[in-house]
Amino acid sequence: MTTAPLLYVCVRPQLGAAAAEYESFRTAMHLDEDSLGHHDLVREPLPDDVFDRYSGFLVGGSPFNIADPESTKTDVQRRLEADLERIASRAARAEGPAALFTCYGIGVVTRMLGGEVSRAYPEDTGPVTVQLAPAAASDPLFGGLADRFTALTAHKEGTAAPPPGSTLLAVNDACPVQAYVVGDRLYATQFHPEPTTKAFTERMAVYRDDGYFEADAYDAIAGRVLAASVTEPVRLLRAFSRQFAPAA
Repeated sequence: MTTAPLLYVCVRPQLGAAAAEYESFRTAMHLDEDSLGHHDLVREPLPDDVFDRYSGFLVGGSPFNIADPESTKTDVQRRLEADLERIASRAARAEGPAALFTCYGIGVVTRMLGGEVSRAYPEDTGPVTVQLAPAAASDPLFGGLADRFTALTAHKEGTAAPPPGSTLLAVNDACPVQAYVVGDRLYATQFHPEPTTKAFTERMAVYRDDGYFEADAYDAIAGRVLAASVTEPVRLLRAFSRQFAPAA
């Protein structure tokens, strides 16, 4: 059984938001810095030996969008997406470490698997209700969660159906695919599992002018976020840690 640490893979160009997201993952999973590494994929390509050094990957969110035309993407975004697909492909084939892709990351996995990602399924910034799908009951990560729970979202794209080869684990009305698994070691969530409500409002401040919400509505949205109870998503992260980094 592997005892290598987990690795947070940063795909956010904004350094402050990236550092805060890493801390949110680390705190939510009750890990120290020796048990959760950090790699800035925006600024450094994926090292060739990364699959030998870690037992699992955690891919955070990003202001990038998979559905944007390829002609509008920067060289950095195209290279970053290719590296993320390397992680996802190996996990899907059970030939590499486990991986959990969140928010922007679910789009990477969906496209890789042949699914369609579009701007048709955005969600407003803030708390949403997520409903577990029937298959979640027997899943080692999702099986211990409440059937319905509150999670935090902020995204401009999504998908209507789980991609080929995946098993749907969670849904909601606005964005029908909230989570799925491929095999037994590649997970993807549309919602953000890691931030506290306070951390999420701080992230909102960074992206206040990026089109996720009306800038002058920040205070009202932040109030709704701070009033929400988001207990279940962090339980998902801790289950991932227990499953794939048992020595952490």
